[in-house]
Amino acid sequence: MAISSIFNDVIGPVMRGPSSSHSAAACRIGLLLRDLIGAEITDLIVDYDPNGSLVSTHESQGTDMGLYGGILGWQADDERMMNYRQGIADSGISVQVNYLNYNAQHPNTYRIRVANAEIQHSLQAISTGGGMIEVQEIDGAAVEVCGDFHELLIYGSDWPAIEQSLPASLKYDFMVRHRGQRCFVELKSAVGFDAVDIATIEACEAVNFVRYLKPVLPVLSRKDIEVPFRYCQELLAMGQAEGLELWQLAARFESARGDIAEAGVFQRMRDIVRIMDQSIQAGLRGTEYDDRILPSQSLGFRACMETGTLLKGDLLNTIVMYVSAMMEVKSSLGVIVAAPTAGSCGALPGSLLGAAKSMGRSEDDVVKAMLASGVIGVFISEHSSFAAEVGGCQAECGAGSAMAAAGLVTLAGGSLQQAVTAASLALQNSLGMICDPIANRVEAPCLGRNVMAASNAVSCANMALADYDPVVTFDEVVATHFNVGKSIAHELRCTALGGLSVTDSSKRVEAQLLKFKSC
Repeated sequence: MAISSIFNDVIGPVMRGPSSSHSAAACRIGLLLRDLIGAEITDLIVDYDPNGSLVSTHESQGTDMGLYGGILGWQADDERMMNYRQGIADSGISVQVNYLNYNAQHPNTYRIRVANAEIQHSLQAISTGGGMIEVQEIDGAAVEVCGDFHELLIYGSDWPAIEQSLPASLKYDFMVRHRGQRCFVELKSAVGFDAVDIATIEACEAVNFVRYLKPVLPVLSRKDIEVPFRYCQELLAMGQAEGLELWQLAARFESARGDIAEAGVFQRMRDIVRIMDQSIQAGLRGTEYDDRILPSQSLGFRACMETGTLLKGDLLNTIVMYVSAMMEVKSSLGVIVAAPTAGSCGALPGSLLGAAKSMGRSEDDVVKAMLASGVIGVFISEHSSFAAEVGGCQAECGAGSAMAAAGLVTLAGGSLQQAVTAASLALQNSLGMICDPIANRVEAPCLGRNVMAASNAVSCANMALADYDPVVTFDEVVATHFNVGKSIAHELRCTALGGLSVTDSSKRVEAQLLKFKSC
């Protein structure tokens, strides 16, 4: 697996609601399928294993929207995603979805075939959380394709002849031979493949055909990546030795990971912060969308703040309002940033932007805080999971709370150690949180859990600023986070098979929303 990146794994992608991050993951898989077939798709067959999560959630939580949109060549934030059903119908692509027990080893497994009159290809992939994917099999051959390389698949069984045909000008980082239903040589490169080089390879008699899978992630991988740290304890040692703040260590990490200048890292995060702020402001102007559980409520919350109806606590109340506004944009098909996931997209930006509003902090201050949050998320991505299907809501809102706590300490001018302490406390408080979406939608209790994650972050940030003792190191808490997640029952890990998902109220709401299914 690739080393985690703040912009790949933790804060991003930019996408449209109202779904979970499966929508972005499925979109990326769809884009890769387009490249894999290399021509028009006429048939799409998708198999989901009932032992996983996607049988019960693929339609209601955005997998269908993302996959079909990707097949059509749309990006995850494309406004056409709102009409994906009509788009796939207009394309003439025949779609078949099967529920088959094929002993999938991951709860978010996609087994897909695409075909036209000339050729058929197969692919098996998993969604690993926060929009990230791993393609595990292509045409019956085991692979590891995460969308972070340019991939050239050269089909043919005479491997020596194929390798001798490669032009001297062709640059690549890795070469792997694969044998499955078809044989092919896979070339991975951090830079794009030239059309002239591809044509030269295609002209070789040993080559049946070539497929060029383009990257679907913003930060690419390369050979021999070296990052300054992989664990939080290493980050602390470096920061204390060199007198660096958490956001500076984050910029150093992402610069090394992505081969990006630190100034470029800062600017990328500024762009993301601006998208988040635009989404929140859109929510505070009011959102309208019929096919959702909850109406716009942030406007009413703001009115109560202005009239003094609420309990005192202006900073926390502003954060609650901002979290609500972001979640309302998500539920109305607006543009959001998965941070770290779509289901937890409100806690982190709502906390940092809401606190900055109350504290009078600048955009630069928010960018630094968001970078600090991002590097905390890297450790969770590396050593645990953001996928609720793997670890319940502690994987999403719990992680978002830890990230937000560290960002809030940074925003308040706290130390490196205090920021890490806040993250440790916040993640400790989130262990065991289940994922049980009402009516199989990522709205409720998701809103409340985002608000709870943000509130927890504020409390833990203040505790850390007052030098409370976390007792357990952040690395240990992350390891525990992963182990606890595995122990949560399957029914309580975003399958809609337990908890609030199976209440009479949930079933009633689900039935009421069926009228929008054919729209």
